[in-house]
Amino acid sequence: MANVPSDIEIAQQTKLEPIVNIAEKVGLTEDDLELYGKYKAKISFEAIKRLSKKEDGKLVLVTAITPTPAGEGKTLTTIGLAQALNHMGHKTMVALREPSLGPVFGIKGGAAGGGYSQVLPMEDINLHFTGDMHAITAANNLLAAAIDNHVHQGNVLRIDVRRIVWKRVMDMNDRALRNIVCGLGGKVNGFPREDHFMITVASEIMAVLCLAHDLMDLKKRMGDIIVAYDVDGNPVHARQLGVEGAMAILMKDAIKPNIVQTTENTAALVHGGPFANIAHGCNSVVATKLALKMGDITVTEAGFGADLGAEKFMDIKCRFAGIKPDAVVIVATVRALKMHGGVDKKNLKPENLEALKKGFANLAKHIENMRKYDVPVVVGINKFITDTDAEIDLLRQLCEEYGVAVAVNTCWAEGGKGGVELGTQVLQAIAQPKTPYKPLYDVNASIAEKMEIITKEIYGGDGVVFESNARKQIKELERLGLDHMPICVAKTQYSLSDDPALLGAPKHFTVTVKDVRVCTGAGFIVCQTSNIMTMPGLPKVPAANKMDIDENGVITGLF
Repeated sequence: MANVPSDIEIAQQTKLEPIVNIAEKVGLTEDDLELYGKYKAKISFEAIKRLSKKEDGKLVLVTAITPTPAGEGKTLTTIGLAQALNHMGHKTMVALREPSLGPVFGIKGGAAGGGYSQVLPMEDINLHFTGDMHAITAANNLLAAAIDNHVHQGNVLRIDVRRIVWKRVMDMNDRALRNIVCGLGGKVNGFPREDHFMITVASEIMAVLCLAHDLMDLKKRMGDIIVAYDVDGNPVHARQLGVEGAMAILMKDAIKPNIVQTTENTAALVHGGPFANIAHGCNSVVATKLALKMGDITVTEAGFGADLGAEKFMDIKCRFAGIKPDAVVIVATVRALKMHGGVDKKNLKPENLEALKKGFANLAKHIENMRKYDVPVVVGINKFITDTDAEIDLLRQLCEEYGVAVAVNTCWAEGGKGGVELGTQVLQAIAQPKTPYKPLYDVNASIAEKMEIITKEIYGGDGVVFESNARKQIKELERLGLDHMPICVAKTQYSLSDDPALLGAPKHFTVTVKDVRVCTGAGFIVCQTSNIMTMPGLPKVPAANKMDIDENGVITGLF
């Protein structure tokens, strides 16, 4: 085990092809690219328009069971599956989200896959990449600055400073900025008021980037954003401040998808990066739809468990983009299921068939949920070296008894070769006749009704409790006619409920909503549960403490 290379060592030993060669394989010329060095590029909208005339390929969504500290490997499975399908003779694309600097330096230490199933150059992708996160941060904070400046310069819009709802952001975990007071220091610095920071990936600008169809749609959506309310209770939109054009200038490159490659030189589009626990958790519509034109099969992912990213993929992204997956892969591990079955994370290595059987309830619930959207489901078992044959056999048996296709993948250690069994099952799934798009709920239902449906159907709970402030917010949205939008639930990723301590498939619980806000630019309503943070904090020992760089620029410790 001591000689097993780390993810970054594998990445640094991989021979990359020039990105112009990778792009050529999927129908792009060098003129279609805006190069960021030799191994990454943005794709022009002229190329996107040209390729839009082609027919769509098949779409495979990769999601997972409820995540645990034991790890599931959803991104590496997504990459490994795409590599496997290419091995099997099918022109396959990968469409992923961009990592946020917050978790990179906080807990995860990297989010570009793992082992021999990574997107590369992983150091760049995990760090500044092509600057998209910085552009989103700048556009968000330009709007924040314009609000305070407008108030300072006479406040013609009569903005109620107690009801400014637009928050500042930064792409880093910094708990000290969750709640602040700004404008201190006298008259020249504006009006003192309470303010807040969120992490960049939770910004509505990020959601707008991921749901917009092009630059003009992006600009319109940013203008639609409600930033505050005036003294009469009327919404104030970003366009009333006259800065949506300037914001679009900052975003003119960020809206273009990024093309990179995997460890086996498969083309990958990495674009947009909202978290699935506090945002909608899917990569951009632009990148996904482009990938469908460039390959026979596109493999994409949605963040965290299927109750979060996959539900939002189905009920938000598919609704706006006019797409539907041809199959869903749910990634599970023996280790994580044993934890859902009651085993402490320190004791996951020893064989424990009873805990595995008990923890299967979590996987079964996610399978049941995805079937509600009328899509074929495949379970992908991400195999760890500590998994015993008896545990793998039992998990296969449980899946087969549940009537779901199942395959073991070893994509971390073997790359595409380790995903062939999973690829075979996926090919059988996508060959089935495709049914019409079927969302979970009608957007014209009330906010309370939509939240009840999600809680009962997806989480398995008994209902929803809206705190008094949330009830007031709902009444206001109903008064303004802003209640007929999809719901984006912000809740813990560690449980199907809103209590991170409830593992497995809990029952007889209620979900408590403390805050309801509308994102008119993105086009959805956020229902935030009582314990979720939109600005994470660093752990006691951040991943940043283990990272370093030498005099030759070689990075170590990045996963």
